[in-house]
Amino acid sequence: MRTPRRLRAMALTALLGLTAALAGPQGAARAEPPGPAAPAAPDERTVGDLTGFSTAGAVFHLRAGETRARVTFVAADTVRVELAPDGTFTDPAGKDIVQPQGPPPATRWRERADRYEMSTPDLTLRAYKSPLRFALHRADGSRLWAETKGLTWTKDRTTQTLARGGDEQFYGAGMQNGRGNTSHRGKTVEVGVDYNWNDGGHPNSVPFYLSSAGYGVYRNTYAPGRYAFDDPVRASAQERRFDAYYVAGRSAKEVIGRYTKLTGKPFLPPLYGLEIGDSDCYLHNKNRGERRTLDALKVADGYTANDLPLGWMLVNDGYGCGYENLSEVNKGLGERKMKMGLWTEDGLAKLGEQVKAGQRVAKLDVAWVGEGYKFALDGCKDAYKGIEDNSDARGFTWAPESWSGAQRCGVQWSGDQKGSWEYIRWQIPTYAGATMSGLAYTTGDVDGIFGGSPQTYVRDLQWKAFLPAVMTMDGWAPSDKQPWRYGEPYTSINRKYLKLKESLLPYMYSYAAQATRTGVGPVRPLALEYPDDPKAASDAAKYEFLTGEYFLVAPVYEDKEVRDGIYLPKGKWTDYWTGRTYQGPTTVDGYRAPLDTLPLFVKAGANIPMWPGIRSYEDRTADSPVAWDVYPQGTSSFTVYEDDGVTRAHRSGAYAEQKLTVRAPESGDVTLSLGALKGDFRGKQTSRPYRFTVHTGAAPAAAVLDGRELPRLDTKDAFEKADQGWWYDPADRGGVVQVKTASRTTDRAFTLTLRAE
Repeated sequence: MRTPRRLRAMALTALLGLTAALAGPQGAARAEPPGPAAPAAPDERTVGDLTGFSTAGAVFHLRAGETRARVTFVAADTVRVELAPDGTFTDPAGKDIVQPQGPPPATRWRERADRYEMSTPDLTLRAYKSPLRFALHRADGSRLWAETKGLTWTKDRTTQTLARGGDEQFYGAGMQNGRGNTSHRGKTVEVGVDYNWNDGGHPNSVPFYLSSAGYGVYRNTYAPGRYAFDDPVRASAQERRFDAYYVAGRSAKEVIGRYTKLTGKPFLPPLYGLEIGDSDCYLHNKNRGERRTLDALKVADGYTANDLPLGWMLVNDGYGCGYENLSEVNKGLGERKMKMGLWTEDGLAKLGEQVKAGQRVAKLDVAWVGEGYKFALDGCKDAYKGIEDNSDARGFTWAPESWSGAQRCGVQWSGDQKGSWEYIRWQIPTYAGATMSGLAYTTGDVDGIFGGSPQTYVRDLQWKAFLPAVMTMDGWAPSDKQPWRYGEPYTSINRKYLKLKESLLPYMYSYAAQATRTGVGPVRPLALEYPDDPKAASDAAKYEFLTGEYFLVAPVYEDKEVRDGIYLPKGKWTDYWTGRTYQGPTTVDGYRAPLDTLPLFVKAGANIPMWPGIRSYEDRTADSPVAWDVYPQGTSSFTVYEDDGVTRAHRSGAYAEQKLTVRAPESGDVTLSLGALKGDFRGKQTSRPYRFTVHTGAAPAAAVLDGRELPRLDTKDAFEKADQGWWYDPADRGGVVQVKTASRTTDRAFTLTLRAE
């Protein structure tokens, strides 16, 4: 069963013609530069003294003997530095990755005794003369980075050596299995395909890292590399040329945003792409006996019969599987509110006809169409484009090995793993860490594709319900791996979390829409939201993450019913299940987490939009409610994003947004102001009812909607039967006010006040 996967890795390695960067010892750490130089390779050369300088608008040319350097300001906050040791510039990546950036910024330069200074209104790059060394500063003179020695090269490697700040932290390098959501400081990370899909591997690498000093570096190349974040920092790539873009920002979010402005913003998945998917081979599967592609519908019926959500199915995930009767399979899945996907085992030549038959998801393993790391990126772009060229749907792809730019076209999937407690452990930091490289949608299979158990399946699915994209893969394990296969109590627990994932689609989709604008994905390390908290960058926060700004997820990764070491940063945090509150920063030990309980906390000030009671986003009708789960504290707001969920019409402005603002002083009334739903798209609700769950801990005296008191209901049953009204349940999570309105026009704002007296 494993042999085909090994063959895939061997075949792709041969195609790529690449190997992982050689591992080596880390240098000794020191607090401040200049530090001792690392031992030089026998043929290593360092750039010499500056011997020439000339300008051409926003481009500056420097010469050091036969070596040439070129500095190009592509934006006020972005500068490109190139070095050609033999005097000839090359660009293997061409236009593949870096996107058009518009007209160049205004620049100026001046010469000083020891250096040239090249500037935009935001940045100044210094080029020291003897020897040629670079340093980047903000306009106010504060330093972002500085080379401790000139750029060096050998016949097959170039290296930049930078001073490391006393408390400077580093993140990025793409998907780094088992790490990435805490700082890389003092560590070495590899960038490149290694086909190690377990702890320590680095699939879906990205030649980009960011620093807490306020900058990021994108190495413009297809060559593998290594970043050693010691003192000094040594960043190298396996090529005899240097080409790097530097982006500056006042926060890590700004740096990620400017990096993704350079290489492309993350795509916006269709709504079904944020639902769980199912992957298997339904033709000639040796592990399951003779089957036909239409048998996929029987498995789809299993989801329906067990009241389990499913957004899409890959119906041919297996070597030599093939497919048949695509139109019939697609029709049957559509009747079950599911989309059809295919694994591109045979490349992309048939993609157009497959899409016309109903394919809406493309999983890429061997569909590459280029050379080197370009294989994966071209496969992603071409499959994405193929879906869009042959339908009105959005491109939606999955890939196990990719590169910078892949955030524009697909989900990055961590490959083939075996379900176990260890598998859960190392995956937790992986996907939030990848967000620091602009990868907004990263994931792994529920309980892997091999091995696994009822307990590890449940525990893995629990926390992956808080990732934007996830699938369960079948066909490679000894037995089927759908979420009902282990029976009770596991089926009910899996249903609980998959339905919660469905209910939270408006929250997740709003963050997905944000990612297309900001570059910052929904799943986040604590360090991204709490950059001034040293524990957020440390191992204290390694096995937890944030979904959006408000959910803190601390998965259970051992065969235990108690979770220790849950770090809660600054703020008030509420246990999602019990309503117990904690004041951060604090570490929670002894958290009771039986098998059906994922440690999950919500930050005070959260206003979370939800679609209650659905098994598919297609369950919603014109009269379906929008529910808000509100944790009032101070003044806070959230803007929910809506569009048709499937087509590309949003790109031309067909979407709408609605903002909820909550004002909750320490004592007094709690006021919820819901703005009008602004914007338009096909299928937009012109009216709908609303529900609010407000975690107050005390009953209000009255609930007033636009100046009129709503009726108070005495029981939950009476509340559910009423068209509108409110009910306070002191036994629900520490005391919760439930409010519902009758259907209201969406183009008018309204205010709900919970009166204290």
